[in-house]
Amino acid sequence: MSDKIRIGLVGTGRIGRVHAQTLAQRIPGVDLVAVTDVNDAAAQAVAAEMSVPTVAADFAAILADDSIQAVVICSATDTHTPFIIQAANAGKHIFCEKPISADLKAIDDALAAVERAGVKLMIGFNRRFDPNHQRIKQAIERGEIGIPHLMHIISRDPSPPPVSYIRVSGGLFVDMTIHDFDMARFLLGDVVEVYAAGGVMVDPAIGEAGDIDTAVITLKFANGAIGTIDNSRQAVYGYDQRVEVFGSGGSVSSANWYPDAVTLSTADNVRRGLPLNFFMERYTPSYQTEMAAFIRCLQEDTPPPVTGADGRAPVVIALAAARSLRENRPVKLSEI
Repeated sequence: MSDKIRIGLVGTGRIGRVHAQTLAQRIPGVDLVAVTDVNDAAAQAVAAEMSVPTVAADFAAILADDSIQAVVICSATDTHTPFIIQAANAGKHIFCEKPISADLKAIDDALAAVERAGVKLMIGFNRRFDPNHQRIKQAIERGEIGIPHLMHIISRDPSPPPVSYIRVSGGLFVDMTIHDFDMARFLLGDVVEVYAAGGVMVDPAIGEAGDIDTAVITLKFANGAIGTIDNSRQAVYGYDQRVEVFGSGGSVSSANWYPDAVTLSTADNVRRGLPLNFFMERYTPSYQTEMAAFIRCLQEDTPPPVTGADGRAPVVIALAAARSLRENRPVKLSEI
């Protein structure tokens, strides 16, 4: 493949704009040559801001351009598997935002199309590329904390999304906890059993929409370790992102990120500012590192660092968690 990678992007909403800016302005050896969105005005605005030469009529028009070598899929979740299949059939390499789908049959069909076409597929689990999380992974792999025994992930949003989004999101486990399920696998390997407890403690409308907004999930790993994840749709102090892994020889943990490192101490109290407010602020560098990794795997013809199988696995965990919540029992992943 030539050094200059020509990219087309579908979906110019919040995350699509982030990826478009990274591709257009922050990664050398890349040309973002076309964008498209069902909202043409949004696509036009991104194209104008990022100096993208073409606003395509639709995704099919991007796939029909033989000069485009890869596509970035940032559209609605229900379009992910059809777009992956179409892109694979067109011989394009693919970066797709998470989740691939909430339907395992659809995921398997998409992964089979990728395999037949011999193209690369990378799934957008950006938190793997956060330097704090990578340092925790490094500490585990180097044996710095001995044999891992326990893992705890805290992941709480500053406020819930609109109820209209909740109705189509696939539920808290697929929409929100999916990142934490992937992080659990990234750090400690395969999960074999899940037990989930949850409730509606933030907004009754979320419950009326058929979802929960608060959960604790217990994970059992194949290596014997035990993990817990706690989620809330509303942490009034901001975006709460913490990870700890405890082992036979110590522990390793990460704390929240803040706009500054200042602590103010007076005779009355000791205080500091609130943490960064949401994922767009907290994880901006990880999105850039993630996309650079995708481009690098194309340039060097190496496997993507987050594969289609990596994208499928946390969906299985999410489905097991949903069943556990419904049936009030531990669920083995082999049941899904």
